[in-house]
Amino acid sequence: MANIPHGGVLKDLYLRDAGKRDALLKETESLPSIVLTERQLCDLELISNGGFSPLEGFLNQKDYGSVVEHLHLTNGLIWSIPINLDVSSEQIKELGLRAGVRIALRDPRDDTPLSILTIEDVYRPDKVKEAEFVFGANDSAHPAVFYLHNQTKEFYIGGGIEAIDSPSHYDYVSNRCKDRLTPSFLPPSPDTPTELRAHFKKLSWTRVVAFQTRNPMHRAHRELTVRAARARKAHLLIHPVVGLTKPGDIDHYTRVRVYKALMPKYPSGMAELSLLPLAMRMGGPREAIWHALIRKNHGVTHFIIGRDHAGPGKNSQGKDFYGAYEAQQLVEKYKKEIGVDIVPFQMVKLELCRHSLKLTHTLLSSLQTYCPDSDEYMPIDEVPKGTTTLDISGTELRRRLRLGLSIPTWFTYPEVVAVLRQAYPPRLNQGFTVFLTGLHASGKNSIARALQVALNQQGTRPVSLLLGETIRSELSSELGFSKRERDINVGRIAFVAGELTKAGAAVVASMVAPYEEARDQARATVERFGGFYLVHVATPLKACEKHDRKGIYRRARAGEINGFTGIDDPYEIPRKPELTVDWSKQSVSQIVHEVVLMLEKDGYLGSQ
Repeated sequence: MANIPHGGVLKDLYLRDAGKRDALLKETESLPSIVLTERQLCDLELISNGGFSPLEGFLNQKDYGSVVEHLHLTNGLIWSIPINLDVSSEQIKELGLRAGVRIALRDPRDDTPLSILTIEDVYRPDKVKEAEFVFGANDSAHPAVFYLHNQTKEFYIGGGIEAIDSPSHYDYVSNRCKDRLTPSFLPPSPDTPTELRAHFKKLSWTRVVAFQTRNPMHRAHRELTVRAARARKAHLLIHPVVGLTKPGDIDHYTRVRVYKALMPKYPSGMAELSLLPLAMRMGGPREAIWHALIRKNHGVTHFIIGRDHAGPGKNSQGKDFYGAYEAQQLVEKYKKEIGVDIVPFQMVKLELCRHSLKLTHTLLSSLQTYCPDSDEYMPIDEVPKGTTTLDISGTELRRRLRLGLSIPTWFTYPEVVAVLRQAYPPRLNQGFTVFLTGLHASGKNSIARALQVALNQQGTRPVSLLLGETIRSELSSELGFSKRERDINVGRIAFVAGELTKAGAAVVASMVAPYEEARDQARATVERFGGFYLVHVATPLKACEKHDRKGIYRRARAGEINGFTGIDDPYEIPRKPELTVDWSKQSVSQIVHEVVLMLEKDGYLGSQ
């Protein structure tokens, strides 16, 4: 790959010559194309702008093997995370991918050609070895290992790139470029290493401490970063990740609003905010080296590494994937090669998961705690004996957000609270979906209609009714009743329910949905945006047949209808429904009341 040493003069790969760029654009019209995934898009952007220096393309097989086994490229430069362009066997055959072939790499959002890659080799990786060496275990509880085995395609392509365009970004443009050095024909993109280095030079910043985060920042984070800058006599770069992070993390739009609200809390001239389009792997120690190298490329001199840096949480045995200070220790081992001074902190993990408001929280301590008498955060080991200290637990913060109760200013700033309350309102203002499943003529549609009326009476949010037969006629009229087609139909209903839930509506969905896997997928789709309640209408088959006025069961038993659920096609009993009811034993009004009580208990219904 490239021979640019870490810490050398960096230059991004975007062409400054408009004529050469136009020639490459013209060439892409006749080349085979690969539409990038979101991860590949993030990787390509940082290869192109120099953030991944010394890489000038995706790793070939020799460099891949060397990085996986030895944390170094074959040229001897340190690099800890494999950066790969994965392709399928179908793509290889269809596009004729082989050494020497040139391919266009396209933006998945608008099909824009971003780069041309000249293939060096196409190879099949050892994914088990990659998981074990890079992430420490071949355990799919690790999000990167799960991605490796379930989303990464079976072959990798190695080769250098010629960058044409940067991906277009339409959010927070003012925070994405400081002193734009790239040509006017390139769209706004996050600060490149060259741009940030020039910006620091313009400001006469010679010592810069970078703080990596993928979570909201609170007052304790501000105190931590100020202490780090003060101790190193440096300025601060708040450098949050706005690419892919850990599944379930708070979205970057909300996080950036928090960072922007927090920036005025720093002394004037101390700190700058810049956004990093990185696709994190949650690789712990190896990722810490990677993060440090990226920040070195962006011109910083110091980098904060906290407790369990970039850790993914628990493994399949319920233990932490990495030791609390493994990341600090590994970066310290390679500090001279990296070329950045490390600022170690035993810091907080503060994670707020959208909609469920699930919070794991340990206050900064070195660990740090709040001292009300002096109105400051102090490392616990510096707090005088007998001094009163305060903490807010994760459970308590979650409760206050959910119920709309006050959150003290010593914990976070009112401006931050306002952003979080807007993005994560109390459940009374969130959307939810009640998903009724059961056999034909089980009473689920009657229950759904009555529940719609009861929720409309509440008047707290719009209510949408999605009946299976309506969706079949309006959205899925071309589908039959094979398992695959049934699953597609449930997926479509879940998509609509998810979008309505995201908008704050109440959704009542009623359908047979006979397969557990499809119901689980529906839950996953909706729960990204709000509550999901599976109600199993467990009316026995005999009772369903008795109430079948259309005689469909009779026709199925006579062989006139094939593949009918409950007769010659299975209905898989839900394993863990939130509620199980039986129309043959309970009245509709009683069942609706049970659903309403369940929603009220969880805070979705009540007085405003």
